[in-house]
Amino acid sequence: MTVRRSAALLAASAVLCVAAAPASFAAPTPTPSAPALPAGLYGKGDPTYDGVWRQSLALLAQDTVGVKPAAKAVDWLTGQQCDSGGFPSYRADAAKACDAKLPLDSNATAAAVQALAALGGQDATVKKTVGWLKSVQNEDGGWGYNPGGASDANSTSIVIGALAAAGEKPDAVKSKGGKTPYDSLLTFAKPCGGKDAGAFVYQQKSPGMIADSTAAAVLAAQGKGLVVTAGTKDAKGTVCEKATTVEGAGHNGAAYLAAALAKTGHLNTPPMPGATDPAEKPDFGNTADAVVALSAQGLTDEAKKPLEWLQKNAPAWARETGPAAYAQLVLAAHATGADPKSFGGADLVSGLNATGPAPEKPAADEKKDKDKKDSDGSGMGLWWIVGAFFAASVGAGFLLSGRRKNRQR
Repeated sequence: MTVRRSAALLAASAVLCVAAAPASFAAPTPTPSAPALPAGLYGKGDPTYDGVWRQSLALLAQDTVGVKPAAKAVDWLTGQQCDSGGFPSYRADAAKACDAKLPLDSNATAAAVQALAALGGQDATVKKTVGWLKSVQNEDGGWGYNPGGASDANSTSIVIGALAAAGEKPDAVKSKGGKTPYDSLLTFAKPCGGKDAGAFVYQQKSPGMIADSTAAAVLAAQGKGLVVTAGTKDAKGTVCEKATTVEGAGHNGAAYLAAALAKTGHLNTPPMPGATDPAEKPDFGNTADAVVALSAQGLTDEAKKPLEWLQKNAPAWARETGPAAYAQLVLAAHATGADPKSFGGADLVSGLNATGPAPEKPAADEKKDKDKKDSDGSGMGLWWIVGAFFAASVGAGFLLSGRRKNRQR
């Protein structure tokens, strides 16, 4: 679930005087020169609309594959938090208190919670942030993109994932009106039999990019965040059934995604407003999110074709787009058991690491390789020298290689 810098979310945010740049689209303002960007920030593009978002996804993806991020990268993220506990999309001067007019961003805040909870050692920050999220819960049990905005499926879904990551029980988090996040989420589910059967819309009166909100809601229906592994096989398959529970609606949402992906293996996105080319384009980000959702739902067979499409086509997209895109692919690989270091021939982990400050600790298999190199015949260790001297002295006609057995990567 990459909640979700879609065109629909961008439009909704603009109404509220704040925009959110899609992960798969260029920022709508000029990119500042590299020296103007914070040293701990991932990516080189303008962070105004997605700084906290892309940083959170980068850190979360690194943690998922065993990479310990640079301390200054984590410090940059925690430094974005306002005194209230919420996070804006980005604030340039973290040394100053947040401007009262600076809109806080529930999506960025919830992503930050998931990243910081996964990294550990940030309990106070996470607790304060969760407190803020609870304080801005709408009467219907959900959340809008900004406090006070109408609830939407994307924002409600990623906050559910944040609550779960922080050790909360989402179904026990009730609004002043006594509604839970799941009460709100169910209102966005489309019934079976009609148009977009089983999908989750962004909002009832503003459907948005339906695959985007559906992938988010499928994970939330299971009480899961952005990092998942393959779930138990869904015995219902891809049949849409009347749903009265959020779990049933989640199944229907996954069935919708499976059908949308079955023909080509990828989702499409409509042209941006003002685009000269009216043709739809492949939607890499939402396809990756759909793979995560299908895998979590236990529809692993249905996830295979889009995963293969991503492996063939998406690495180039990630190189062009930046850290959030790399993170989406890493999370898709993790959800399906694919190797993010050999994803269609691309090393997503190295690619992600290269977009920000050098991590403090490499991935586990990289560390194993280093340990092996330090101890085997590729280095002149003490035992190599002793063994060679011994062999030469007794004229045995062979050298001790000193190599240990190859370790499985």
